[in-house]
Amino acid sequence: MFRFLATRLASAAVAALLSSLAVFLLMRAVPGDIVGQMLGQSGNDRTAEAALRGFFGLDRPLWAQFGDWLANTFTGNLGRSWYQGRPVATLVWDAFLVTAEIAVATLVIATLIGVPLGVLAGIREGTRTDAAIQAFNLLGLSAPVFWIGLMLMVGASALLEWSPPFAYMPPTVDLAENINIIILPVLSLSLLQAAAYSHFVRDTMVTELRREYVRAAIAKGLAPRQVYFKHALRNILIPLVTFIGLILIQILGGAVVIESLFSLPGLGRLILSGIQGRDYPVVQGALLFVVLIAIVVNFAIDLLYGLIDPRLRS
Repeated sequence: MFRFLATRLASAAVAALLSSLAVFLLMRAVPGDIVGQMLGQSGNDRTAEAALRGFFGLDRPLWAQFGDWLANTFTGNLGRSWYQGRPVATLVWDAFLVTAEIAVATLVIATLIGVPLGVLAGIREGTRTDAAIQAFNLLGLSAPVFWIGLMLMVGASALLEWSPPFAYMPPTVDLAENINIIILPVLSLSLLQAAAYSHFVRDTMVTELRREYVRAAIAKGLAPRQVYFKHALRNILIPLVTFIGLILIQILGGAVVIESLFSLPGLGRLILSGIQGRDYPVVQGALLFVVLIAIVVNFAIDLLYGLIDPRLRS
């Protein structure tokens, strides 16, 4: 077990270091910088340009900039926003609370919808029920999350004469208003991820029901319900645990689009506004935080997977 944990921790540390370098270089690859945006039409003023580059530290070699940023990051100092002047750690944490609320609600709803649909489709393979659920899966997996969100907005406005508020309200302040704000974004992401859940569980269930032990259990006279839920469903839980980690990472990616569509002050909107303003500290801090979340989720899934399946620990 110790060797298993040590291997996973080492892999996570290497991934975090490489990700920090990738995040740093990614922003430098974007054309233009904050100096060009601030100078605007007076971009030919070399004195002002040199002064601004010195102020922001952009006149130093890339390796020196990266070294300083990495050293400060290890101490928890992500710097300050070049535009807002606020600590990046504070901005990222405030935005993360919004994104986390959407992600957790989406994960719960998508699981409650997608897993039962996948199990039902697997059990009813080849029937009209299976065909209907697979049609839902195809629609959900092929439709962009932006389009789903837009259609839900249009449908709510046309059929219910209702549109969500566009000023975010934390659940600790007004829970009812908070639900009104996040219900359409969460549904938009949930329908997409429920389709992914259903597709994965359906295919895994079909494969499991074709195994010899299932046929043997049926031949011994076990009730179909017992075979499906006590034996087959239990065995698909191991790959399902890994898939949940992938779903959570996909939700974080989809949140970038949804938060922009519904004007939610989450990590996605923070990253996009930082890219538009070439606010390097904000974008680097937010992207690194998202990457670290993904690494932690994968590490937790590996750990849980090892606890569920003892073969991996050996």
